[in-house]
Amino acid sequence: MVNKKLNWSGFARKTPAERAAYLKEHKLLSDDSQQLLADEELLSLSRADQITENVIGRLALPFSIAPDFLINHQVYQVPFVTEEPSVVAAASFAAQIIKRSGGFTARIHSRQMVGQLAIYDVTDKEKAQEAILAQKSHLLSLANQAYPSIVKRGGGACDLSVEAKDDLILVYLTVDTKEAMGANIINTMTEALASPLEELSRGRTLLAVLSNYAVKSLVTAECQIKLRFLSRNKEQAQVFARKIALASQLAQADVYRASTHNKGIFNGIDAVVLATGNDWRAIEAGAHAYACKDGQYRGLSTWTYDSDENSLKGQLTLPMPIATKGGSIGLNPSVRLAHDLLGEPSAKELAQIIASVGLAQNFAALKALTSTGIQAGHMKLQAKSLALSAGAKEGEVAAVVSQLIETKPMNLEKAKAILSDLRQQNAHSSQK
Repeated sequence: MVNKKLNWSGFARKTPAERAAYLKEHKLLSDDSQQLLADEELLSLSRADQITENVIGRLALPFSIAPDFLINHQVYQVPFVTEEPSVVAAASFAAQIIKRSGGFTARIHSRQMVGQLAIYDVTDKEKAQEAILAQKSHLLSLANQAYPSIVKRGGGACDLSVEAKDDLILVYLTVDTKEAMGANIINTMTEALASPLEELSRGRTLLAVLSNYAVKSLVTAECQIKLRFLSRNKEQAQVFARKIALASQLAQADVYRASTHNKGIFNGIDAVVLATGNDWRAIEAGAHAYACKDGQYRGLSTWTYDSDENSLKGQLTLPMPIATKGGSIGLNPSVRLAHDLLGEPSAKELAQIIASVGLAQNFAALKALTSTGIQAGHMKLQAKSLALSAGAKEGEVAAVVSQLIETKPMNLEKAKAILSDLRQQNAHSSQK
């Protein structure tokens, strides 16, 4: 989190070593993190073996920066971990436009997680519900006794509700998990309540576990983009704004578009969630469930064109049960580096950053789709991938890409042929 003005112009054209030097020059990382950045193998095999089972190696992914996200009047240099080309460039492009328009405004609705217990073989469901609710305070106390350390940190079980559904009694335990995502906390608490609930309901426990439908951990990010940043041509800017708003409406009405609309949002969200050592599977599960909370799967973000204010307004609301403590966050050096780069944000602050990134990524995709299209940029990136796959070295890639783009359709065989011709020409030139 840095508020001093930095010049990121040309950052993309620097080498990785030059980028690391830029971070060091402007003190964007602690000395320890800067040293870690120079390590080619941040995650050792022995450390990886401690994190999960049956380890035989490690899979490396690019660790990038999307600079200058202005969120709630604070500037963040955001870590991205992704293998997909154009994601970082698109997010950076959107962040710059939105920063010039005042940046993002983000807020947390609440920061709690829910555990669910399902009880079956209950003879009298109404009587069981009454008995459980009559012991609500006692049950909350039992839950907190099962995980006292979270209570010491100011969190813990804070509410309990019950309902009958089909042949089951469902009990929902709400927990303030503080800086943790809370899976271990809630699983421990719900399992501790299983036996007491069986006695109260005269039934048997089917399951006791965290729910990833984290509707009590909602976050909203918003932005308002001045039309002059969409195009210097006023009429063209209005057309772009209207088309982006119409594309947003389509994502609310049509599941085919909604699915792709939301995938674009998660291009950015997943990259930051992964970089910060969080569970992207849990985040996606909760968000996609939230996308169909009213019975139809819809786009998670909305964009509206305000002709009176001559601006485009975007909003994204979704569950974001993100953590800054627990899991592999403290074990993986790359993850520690990511948190350092962000200024060691709290879980609430990190949730707001990630939601803002999702909205930025969505804007970039919609801007491309409704103007130049996305294929031109994708084809250049595909050509680069083919060149690298053909064996092109750093000094050969640009020339191979340039010729490949003129070749339709592009494929690996043609990339190899172009590279072979290029090397023969270079060899012939060197002999002269």
